[in-house]
Amino acid sequence: MILSSLFVAFCAASVIVALVPLAFVLFFVVSQGVQALNLAFFTHMPTPVGESGGGMANAIVGTLILTGLAAVMAVPIGIVSGIYMSEYAGTRFAALVRFAADTLNGVPSIVIGLFAYTIVVVPFRQFSALAGGFALGTMMIPIIARTTEELLLLVPGSMREGALALGATRARAVFSVVVPAALPGIITGIILALARVAGETAPLLFTAFNNRYFSTSLTQPISTLTVQVFTYATGPYQDWHRQAWAGALVLVTIVLVCSLVARVATRRLERMHARG
Repeated sequence: MILSSLFVAFCAASVIVALVPLAFVLFFVVSQGVQALNLAFFTHMPTPVGESGGGMANAIVGTLILTGLAAVMAVPIGIVSGIYMSEYAGTRFAALVRFAADTLNGVPSIVIGLFAYTIVVVPFRQFSALAGGFALGTMMIPIIARTTEELLLLVPGSMREGALALGATRARAVFSVVVPAALPGIITGIILALARVAGETAPLLFTAFNNRYFSTSLTQPISTLTVQVFTYATGPYQDWHRQAWAGALVLVTIVLVCSLVARVATRRLERMHARG
């Protein structure tokens, strides 16, 4: 009894210690960012160098564009890869795909940026939003693929066997029975992968670069919150530092919103499946 109580207390203390750095980060970001956050930050463009005021409207739009491009590229590839790894788990090719996904998931983001720079930027001699979306999408693929595989493996085999017994083909059984059963978790994985890449800076320095002007062109350099925060935080002006804190707060809020949306979507889909 005493040993069990000590173990529980040790676990609780470990959780508290792990949460302390997070609490400090959130405290500093919120306390500094709230002071600099205003309507102009969301609606105005950056001012010329040395002038105070302005905002990051171009960076916010650019971040949304790049994450959207990354999702368009990564979601289909990641889901199909996860389905293949779960359906053909015992084959050598599935093991190779799994190993490649795990390896890619551990590659530093700056290396992904160099890879995208070599593949997309150098041949076209142009930094662009497409190159940035390619880099972020490359980072998302292994996360979505492995999440999809693990969730599909949790679906009871009796569901697949029942569909096959009713005359459905293997593909139809997978896409009409197995995948819908794991869909809540898959959607959660996709949203969390988006939140993961939305905070990346290093790969965008080699691909999307940056743009002080408002641009929605996919073939031109584009501004993002992460690169803008990096630029302002390392700049010599006090007003830049103030706006960098505001940008950091917006990024943290985006990650928080993505996490909440993932939870809400998961619960609603689970209720729909339960009713069905």
